[in-house]
Amino acid sequence: MSSVNKVILIGNVGKDPEVRYLERGTAIANINLATTERGYVMQNGTQVPDRTEWHSIVLWRNLAEWAERYIRKGMKIYVEGKLQTRTWEKDGVRHQRTEIIAENIQVLYRPQELNQPKAQDEPQPEVKPEEVVGGIEDEKDFVF
Repeated sequence: MSSVNKVILIGNVGKDPEVRYLERGTAIANINLATTERGYVMQNGTQVPDRTEWHSIVLWRNLAEWAERYIRKGMKIYVEGKLQTRTWEKDGVRHQRTEIIAENIQVLYRPQELNQPKAQDEPQPEVKPEEVVGGIEDEKDFVF
């Protein structure tokens, strides 16, 4: 039996995507996504506060280009992808980062002021997972 690496998140975008292009023109975007577990009151009266987790979402190629045009801070989005942990060394210090490599993304809620895409009067295209190919093209250029 093979293993499964699948992540599904629904959360709020913390800031507009950071998008850049690698040497060969390949687009890469990074989105910070917040998911919040609601707080509650225990039977003994103890208040447990809300708990927010921040997730680093990485999008490649046409999915990154799509996000650059249509994803904005404050939107609620659905993300499917896989976990990936990278390690690198910079200035003699070893770093490690766990990210979600997005394979599918959908906008679930857009605040009223964000109803227009960046380019006016353009329909929002649907991006299919099979159109997106992941993988780091040049790891040294990948540090955000």
